[in-house]
Amino acid sequence: MSLIIRHTIQTLPRILVVLLLLRLGAFAAAQDTKLSPDQKKQLEDTISKFMAATSAPGVAAAVVLKGEEVWSEGFGMADLENSVPVTPHTLFRLASVSKPITATAAMQLWEQGKLDLDAPIQKYCPAFPQKEWPITTRELLGHLGGVRHYRPANDEETNNTKHFDDPIAAGIQFFAADPLVAKPGTKFSYSTQGFTLVGCAIEGATHEKYVDYAVTHIFQPAHMTESRWDDRYAIIPRRTRFYSKSKTGAVVNADFLDASYKIPGGGWLSSADDMANFEVAILRDALLKRATRDVMWTPQQPSTPEMTGEGHRSYALGWGTGDSSGIPDVGHGGGQQGTSTFIMLAPAQQMGVVVLINMDDLDASVLATDLMKQLVGQAAKNPQPPRP
Repeated sequence: MSLIIRHTIQTLPRILVVLLLLRLGAFAAAQDTKLSPDQKKQLEDTISKFMAATSAPGVAAAVVLKGEEVWSEGFGMADLENSVPVTPHTLFRLASVSKPITATAAMQLWEQGKLDLDAPIQKYCPAFPQKEWPITTRELLGHLGGVRHYRPANDEETNNTKHFDDPIAAGIQFFAADPLVAKPGTKFSYSTQGFTLVGCAIEGATHEKYVDYAVTHIFQPAHMTESRWDDRYAIIPRRTRFYSKSKTGAVVNADFLDASYKIPGGGWLSSADDMANFEVAILRDALLKRATRDVMWTPQQPSTPEMTGEGHRSYALGWGTGDSSGIPDVGHGGGQQGTSTFIMLAPAQQMGVVVLINMDDLDASVLATDLMKQLVGQAAKNPQPPRP
């Protein structure tokens, strides 16, 4: 017990002392991880082995059980030069884990009748020029819109260093004049640029800036108090440094990136705690009704079987679906300069995992899947009694 608390107790009347102790006890109970020491050690060992095998400088992870966050921890360093450790509050680049956030925002508007997923995108985003075929928000959310992804890695777009004050308008200019890679609806073709158009649709449907809408209608109700967009010129407390691995295997600083042109598809910063809160909000239907969530998590199918493309069988609307953990799950991964990320949910079991790493070109899904498998195994060993 701290000196401050001890002094306070000594100077309070007995009844207030009792009330204070009860509140302290309730606070301690609320902080209970609900994981046994052995379970926590198993998770920690899995993360430590992953870091040793990959040279990852830092990892933040979180676990959701029974629809609530029960554990989060930081490992390694957020800043190697200044010996700053990772914590559950360290801010990592989400990269493409930004897409489920944008998809959730779009589905909120569809649920409210403000955004027609099947209307031509120009209804909400007139800045995007008409193409040979119409493109819908639903197609864009499922990577079926025919909008191209990045150009080759040495292109200035992929390694953008320019800063834009109007991210949506600037982002559209990167690809607005380019031809579609396929007729919309016919082929799965992954596209971060397509999610810039989804962000534009959100702005058109709400008459708000995309970033403002996400903060007000996703982050605030989900209690994501630390998340924000990756403004490279702002002073952002607890933002990690970003790392890569050289050809010789040495850990080096990652290439510079200004993600201001692609916030809806890859420009948010968040922490393990905040992303666990996002998972909790999704599982508790706090952001979307269950029926809307089911639509969002229904895999999309291209209309032309011979043009299916890799990933079509498992991609829904802004979320991937599968069963890599041995049970049905949904989630998304991300990777860009200085980051590798993955979130995973097992909806039927009310479980979730968050993995954030401050190094690029690592497969965060491997670690997330291993952690989820451990949770699934632990749940199987300790089944809950049926509810009365």
